[in-house]
Amino acid sequence: MKILRPLLPLLSLAAAEIVAFAVPDSPLHQPAKHPYFAVLLIIAVAVYFIAATAIYFKNRNNSAAEKPVFYRGPFLAGVILFLNLLNIFTVKTALFPVLYFPALDRVFGTLFEDRSLILKCIGFSMGILLKGVAGGLIIGFFMGIAIGFSKAAEYWINPLIRILGPIPSTAWIPILLVVFSEARSASSFIIGISVWFPTVVLTSSGIANVKNSYFEVSSTLGAGQLQKIFRIGVPAAMPSIFLGLFNGICGSFVALMTAEMIGAKYGIGWYVNWQKEMMAYSNVYAGLIVIAVMFYLVITVLFKIRDRVLGWQKGVIKW
Repeated sequence: MKILRPLLPLLSLAAAEIVAFAVPDSPLHQPAKHPYFAVLLIIAVAVYFIAATAIYFKNRNNSAAEKPVFYRGPFLAGVILFLNLLNIFTVKTALFPVLYFPALDRVFGTLFEDRSLILKCIGFSMGILLKGVAGGLIIGFFMGIAIGFSKAAEYWINPLIRILGPIPSTAWIPILLVVFSEARSASSFIIGISVWFPTVVLTSSGIANVKNSYFEVSSTLGAGQLQKIFRIGVPAAMPSIFLGLFNGICGSFVALMTAEMIGAKYGIGWYVNWQKEMMAYSNVYAGLIVIAVMFYLVITVLFKIRDRVLGWQKGVIKW
């Protein structure tokens, strides 16, 4: 089975290409300009085999190094099989409603033919996302530190967090659209709220769970208050801080899409909503693909940062 694993994507690709070119399309579907679906599958499998071959020759004597590529062979084959079945049920047989389930060639073709507008929307969305996440993260981080180290801050801030924090960030939209002069600033504020709450809660909780003996030892060694905070409290609470950041980032994705669908002039959420109103469902699915890829890359970058910052956890907990 291990020998056949790298070949499964190739077999699945062959079946998909046969269906794409040998089976005629249904006349109910509008034909695409080019066979984008078939070409995309070939590119995906080619990249897979190039990466697998490169890793194999680079780490020929280390079988564990081959796992990240070859281990995903059956999964890639399964994805291609699913897309092949979807291609059969849509453009080949029109078993699914034509309006709501367009041909995959048209869906993937939109990513190429409408790329200028999609790239502009991605830049708009990422600008709002980064601004909101940065604001919510910074405020939540320092508020969490204040609550964790100061009884006075805990007394005054904790009640506000318990009252305002559980309110969904999207519930503030009617108020924020009145307070802010433009929808972009309101959207960034909504995202900031969604990141702020889990960050402040888990930062303060992580600091509260740090062993008191660490601070006692640091006092014996002559550490000041700032050294206790940034040399002991914050590093020890970093796993909880990252957990709060991940929860906040996931919530910010929902907030971003909702905010853009309501008042933005551009953005990938606005693009999907606009295409839905135009009944252009091939563009809607293309926008959803962009959203999935964009947010996947954001989460992947965060995991890379976490792995580097929390490298000391390897061998201590299950990694």
